[in-house]
Amino acid sequence: MEHATRNKVQKLIEAQLVLVNSKPVKANYKISPSDIIEVQIPVTPHPETAEPEDIPIEVVYEDEYLLIVNKPAGMVAHPSFGNYTGTLVNALLHHTQKLSAINTGSRPGIIHRLDKDTSGLLVVAKDDFTHAKIAEQFAKHKVEKIYWAVCWGLFKNKEGIIEANITRSKSDRKKFTVSDDEGKPSITLYKVIEEFEFASLLEIRLKTGRTHQIRVHLSSINHPVFGDVTYGGNKIVYGSNLPKIKQRVDNLLEIMPRQALHARTLGFTHPHLNEFIKFEANVPDDIKNLLAALRN
Repeated sequence: MEHATRNKVQKLIEAQLVLVNSKPVKANYKISPSDIIEVQIPVTPHPETAEPEDIPIEVVYEDEYLLIVNKPAGMVAHPSFGNYTGTLVNALLHHTQKLSAINTGSRPGIIHRLDKDTSGLLVVAKDDFTHAKIAEQFAKHKVEKIYWAVCWGLFKNKEGIIEANITRSKSDRKKFTVSDDEGKPSITLYKVIEEFEFASLLEIRLKTGRTHQIRVHLSSINHPVFGDVTYGGNKIVYGSNLPKIKQRVDNLLEIMPRQALHARTLGFTHPHLNEFIKFEANVPDDIKNLLAALRN
């Protein structure tokens, strides 16, 4: 880190590549004499700006102020450490020359995100005014967001609320967990749409928007999202370990090698039209195939 600029160090801290006593810390952390500091420096330098790439994207709606995109599973929203190319931002920069600049550098136009392996709807701003007004609606929980998820198990209550703080895991900085006394308050509402032998299809609405919120909350009540490698959805949670059942589950996980989670509905007030607009995106083929296999 010799001759490293303050800006470079700041970015490493923001990317949680600076650990103190094996834990990520904020930039204002005060160092103690006994602290052990670890710094992970990527081999490839982080690009200051993203480059346009000719990547096909599904644009559900577009006007002069914003776009609604149906993001496929496997695509990262914007460049970051480990994902410098092939992101939604790279595709957007090829699609249009108008993107908001509130998030400078490698995140133009991005107001909110979906996990890499979560599919579904995202709104992208073309100018700073639009960006600020929609971001304000997200902050005040005035955006309608409805997800569909296939998760393990059958629910005793067909509708319910999961209310639990979410904080970063102390054992794995890439994961999150629920906590009684740490983290941020988080609220998830669910409703069972359809039931299968050992799984359920849920409609989920978020009252808060924490990282990995749906996946963490469902895992915390022993109903992890089917196929979710990070939070225990890629192994048998309900049902027996008999060879016949295990083979059936293995076949289902082959159909769904990622978390079966899709942002299906997105609605908000258009900052320029001053009217509520709402969009829907049907579940992608992998979730369709999973549901068909579960029904059989």
